[in-house]
This record gives sequence, C-alpha cells and structure tokens, in this order.
Amino acid sequence: MAQNSRKKPNILVTGTPGTGKTTTSFSLAEATQLRHINIGELVREKNLHDGWDDQFDCHIINEDLVCDELEDLMEEGGNIVDYHGCDFFPERWFDHVVVLQTDNSVLYDRLSTRGYTGSKLSNNIECEIFQVLLEEAKESYPEDVVVALKSDTVDDITRNVASLTDWVRSWQPKA
Repeated sequence: MAQNSRKKPNILVTGTPGTGKTTTSFSLAEATQLRHINIGELVREKNLHDGWDDQFDCHIINEDLVCDELEDLMEEGGNIVDYHGCDFFPERWFDHVVVLQTDNSVLYDRLSTRGYTGSKLSNNIECEIFQVLLEEAKESYPEDVVVALKSDTVDDITRNVASLTDWVRSWQPKA
C-alpha cells in the first residue's frame, strides 16, 4: 500500500534514550488519537529479539521481526512509533520523523536517575553530543520530513506536542 492511500499520517519519534520520546509520543497520541507504538515494549511483549546484551543491559532487537510485525499497521497509517533508532524502518512508512534532542547535563541527570551507569551512560551521552540520531535520520529519510526538536523541559515537551498536533491536523495524503 502506497503512502498516499493512508488516511492518517505515520510519525517516528526518535532520539537518544532519555530525550522524552515516550512522554512526547504518549501525549501526542492522546492529543491526536493516533496509535502509540513503543518499540521497546513491543520487542519485549512479542519476543522480537535475539537475546540479551549484557554489556548494554538490553534486548538485542531483531529488526526484521519488528518490521514484519509492524507492516500492516504502518500501511494502515495513524501511528506514532517511539524508538531510539530509525535507520532500519522502511522510508515509505513515515510522513514525519521527529528527532528529540536534550542538553547533555539534563540528559545525564535523566539517565542517571534511570540507573544508567558506566558504558551505557557514557555511550548514550556521546550519541547525543555527536548528534548520532539526527544524522541517522537525515541519512535515512528525505530532508523535508526530518525535524529536530529541543526536549529539555516540560514546557519544551508541551510545545512540541502542540506543534506536532497542529502538523497532524493539517496533514493531507499526497495525491
């Protein structure tokens, strides 16, 4: 099914862990009545992984299984996908790719509060410093669908959700 046959848009909300993806996605789903799909939860619930990575204390996601699981939902449209990676999803799935960015000191505090330590903490901070997710998004999707949004405070998140809600309401399928 081509993008233009969807009646509702698909949005990818990505960024380094701790940038507010799930909070933003949940609030946006409430505001727009789009479906929120948290990839981390989906991987755990449906066992879409290849085991556990002890070094990074997380599941090893099986990208093919995730894409197979999502294909029909994405063709239908009306989804907000929440994940810290973006380069394995098919380009045709998304009408808008949002990369959330957070000041390093704010991110450090958020990740420390979550219990991130050692290489898991330092690797995520480095990803944010070097804008790895923004570059990944720009390399994986057309420039006109990728947007970077600041996500340091509750006010930032509120503004982002309002802006994205306006975008959803004005979205039109391509002819």
